[in-house]
Amino acid sequence: MTGERAACQGGGVSVHSAVDVIRAKRDGGELSDAQIDWVVDAFTRGEVADEQMSALAMAILLRGMTRRETARWTAAMIESGSRMDFTDLPRPTVDKHSTGGVGDKITLPLAPLVAACGAAVPQLSGRGLGHTGGTLDKLEAIPGWQADLSAARMREILADPGIGAVVCAAGADLAPADKRLYALRDVTGTVESIPLIASSIMSKKIAEGTGALVLDVKVGSGAFMKRLDQARELATAMVELGLDAGVKTVALLTAMDTPLGCTAGNSLEVAESLDVLAGGGPADVVDLTLALAREMLAQAGIDGIDPADALADGRAMDQWRAMIAAQGGDPDAPLPQAAHTEIVRAPATGVLTRLDAMGVGLAAWRLGAGRARQGDPVQFGAGIEMHFKPGDPVAAGQPLLTLHTDTPEAFPAALAALDGAYAVGELGQVAAGQVILDRIGD
Repeated sequence: MTGERAACQGGGVSVHSAVDVIRAKRDGGELSDAQIDWVVDAFTRGEVADEQMSALAMAILLRGMTRRETARWTAAMIESGSRMDFTDLPRPTVDKHSTGGVGDKITLPLAPLVAACGAAVPQLSGRGLGHTGGTLDKLEAIPGWQADLSAARMREILADPGIGAVVCAAGADLAPADKRLYALRDVTGTVESIPLIASSIMSKKIAEGTGALVLDVKVGSGAFMKRLDQARELATAMVELGLDAGVKTVALLTAMDTPLGCTAGNSLEVAESLDVLAGGGPADVVDLTLALAREMLAQAGIDGIDPADALADGRAMDQWRAMIAAQGGDPDAPLPQAAHTEIVRAPATGVLTRLDAMGVGLAAWRLGAGRARQGDPVQFGAGIEMHFKPGDPVAAGQPLLTLHTDTPEAFPAALAALDGAYAVGELGQVAAGQVILDRIGD
């Protein structure tokens, strides 16, 4: 039975129909709590057809949702599955979510760093798609490391003060309605709806059971949100959803016109994260890691601890090694390396004035670091090393980029993606960039 007719639910006859709900939103109406609860539940159970939910998603994209509607939609997504509960842990829980970018390996040093400072970090992450990398793909480059954990094992690791951080895949029973809806949005041109983006992200994060959440909303050419006003609207919606659900939530808006750090690609980014944990690493990665760590500790109610000290004295590295080992990984194993490399050299002497995140991300994807469809394999060693950042002086013929892949036939397509993605000019042409653009929340 589809939602065209009254549907049986809970032994009675529903007063709702999918067509009525679609029409209400199509005509600019505000959906009631009962309508939202019914349509999400009926869709999850297969009583509302995919084409009907697709039509509703398009109506939401065009007409929007109020804060109340979005909060109720998010709650209904959560109620479609199970909800984790870590309130009995001896440490406060706090998580971070990034909307995705190029070279964004921040979770890798951040999770053990925050755990080393006294919080428990239950980080449910995903895999990459297209030009943006996925945290699980990066960690799976470490021999033996496993992304799938039971809830009981997660709890054991989080309760262990010597570990205290988990980075793993979300279980199938966590907001299953969102997983079904996202698959439809991806093929119906409705991904861009801010209420649906916000509810998709926050339904999983709230169901995850964390007590506090810090959002890293990327802005720029390599991000989903290209404009600051778009990113601010999304960040505000997600912060409101968190607060409405009783989760302490703040958001940082961070720049993604240039890739983060000096690497894009799975094992390359793991190696760079290890540099950060060892007290080095690129300044932009270190600065953003510390800024997010301070926000996470503040939201968790942990005062008087500077995360910079935990990087400097090796505590964060110790926590990293324990975290990797707890999920079956060998922290001492050599990381995969690609079989083939190609160098892109500076075309002139001057200053690197631009290095476009989208161009670099597409090139890394074409080299094999990412995937075109969910489930595609990735090459762990594929990616790009960036030897200079915008503002750095370069000499003609110096290596600007090193491309890595196991499939050398991919070099031409990667080089095509980089055409126009970098420029060398005069010093005055470079504007000083900043990583953190804004903050949303109390």
